[in-house]
Amino acid sequence: MKKLVLVVALLLSSLAAFAQDGPLPTRSVFAELGGSGLAYSFNYDFRFDSTRMDSWGMRVGAGGYSIDGDSFFSLPVLVNKLYGKDGRYFELGLGLTFFGISNQSYSYCSSGYYDANGMYVCLNQDVESNIDFILPVDGSPSLMGTMNIGYRKIPVDGGFTWRVNLTPIFNNNGFWPLFAGVGLGYAF
Repeated sequence: MKKLVLVVALLLSSLAAFAQDGPLPTRSVFAELGGSGLAYSFNYDFRFDSTRMDSWGMRVGAGGYSIDGDSFFSLPVLVNKLYGKDGRYFELGLGLTFFGISNQSYSYCSSGYYDANGMYVCLNQDVESNIDFILPVDGSPSLMGTMNIGYRKIPVDGGFTWRVNLTPIFNNNGFWPLFAGVGLGYAF
């Protein structure tokens, strides 16, 4: 328990040191549920111009899970622009999310007959795997285009930050305009 408290204290002190690097909190780390990471993701966001919050920036992240043989991995990369001041910002962004899906396939018998003992004998066994995730996907790994329209609250001196986003997603099989995300993190 003492080691855990020490690790948390060191982590918080290093985050405080980052916050003192510049006059504006132009960088942030955050976890997002939904959004550009599709399921969830851990992200790093920064402004290209470290002297202005209302400027162009970029975010990169990673997310994934593995449950009962099904697994998912995502890598969102977006360019975004913030509009606003005093810690309240409207955000517009566009990017791509690389992702991979692996799920358990199931097999079924498409044709067969019953033998003299009443046992079913399968002649054609087909394997089917469904890898759709939000939109139909032509295989895995794949790319999903993402847009970001949202609100960000960033304290002027850094610290706890949050965001809510409408995140339309698209690929060559369709467009889903009502996907969304919510994120919590730390700005420094």
